[in-house]
Amino acid sequence: MVLPNHGANPLHLYKQAGITPPEQIVDFSENVHPFGPPAFLAEQWPKMLERVGTYPDPQGEPFRTAAAKFHQVKVDQLAIGNGAAEIFTWLARRYRNQQVVLIEPAFSEYRQTLESENVQIRVIQLGPENGWKLTLEKLQPAIVGCTALYICNPQNPTGILLDLDTLKKIAQACLNQNCELVLDEAFIDFIGEQVSFMPFLQEFPNVIIVRSMTKMYAIPGLRLGYAVSQTETIDQLKQGAAHWNVNALSAAIGADCLKAASYRLKVIGAASAERQKMQQFFSRNHCRTTDSAANFLSFQLPDPYDSQAFFVELLKKGMVLRHTESFRGMDGKWFRIGMKSTENMEKLREAIAAWLEVN
Repeated sequence: MVLPNHGANPLHLYKQAGITPPEQIVDFSENVHPFGPPAFLAEQWPKMLERVGTYPDPQGEPFRTAAAKFHQVKVDQLAIGNGAAEIFTWLARRYRNQQVVLIEPAFSEYRQTLESENVQIRVIQLGPENGWKLTLEKLQPAIVGCTALYICNPQNPTGILLDLDTLKKIAQACLNQNCELVLDEAFIDFIGEQVSFMPFLQEFPNVIIVRSMTKMYAIPGLRLGYAVSQTETIDQLKQGAAHWNVNALSAAIGADCLKAASYRLKVIGAASAERQKMQQFFSRNHCRTTDSAANFLSFQLPDPYDSQAFFVELLKKGMVLRHTESFRGMDGKWFRIGMKSTENMEKLREAIAAWLEVN
């Protein structure tokens, strides 16, 4: 069965899987939370119309300044992109014809963008035998002679969080080897800024942090992401970027999203509570899980060879899980689920329990 490399867009998945979609579908394959965007967006939407008739700011203002203030960095340390995906295309161009280290399993966009620029990829393969954890012993020999190392923290698809002390050691090891560290913090919001590497950018000039506004603020349709690093690095990254690459609506809405502190706390609390309930459920039903700290969780059935039949059966019931055919080292024998509403998470548990009872 040939399946899409990404979550979301479930109708594409049903078409590729050759399954007629049911009337009601719940998409657990993407990691956007169920609460919708912050309330101000609906309230201010009529006023947004005037922005459609004007050209956006070429630097992504007012979002760029708002993000710099939020992270307490200089404005010229930020580059704003049409989603974090655009920034990964800039990074791939930066490393063209060079060598980069990837930690697998990983977000498929890393490999796709790097391979398109003829980047040679070295792999550090993680696995369940040590809890999918990255160690310095594995990392240090791999980065020798490489231009960059990509790390997602918390990691996608496992949700495992590297602590700041470990990240500092990794950043120092990279610095010693003249290797850049690309730190993808797309899901860090679901834990909190206290675990972000952002305060240590001055100490480690070789670090480039990539952030996404999509997941925490439930605005995937607007496409907004950003990179933070040293000014010189940011200037180099932006070379060749399209003029007006971020639309005016995204820049304005993104700036206001950063002010929504109580909204963030609500989302973090709900995602954590639902994830813990799912982990307990899987434990009772003899399923393996990853030690996720994010708003998603990966799990494996008691018998991994049942994975394809299980996946298809849940699709027929309108429950779309994220397959892992495109995650190296998981190879379709695991599933990832994003945390949704309490009601939908309960429906998912009922469907999984019913399947396990007869298989």
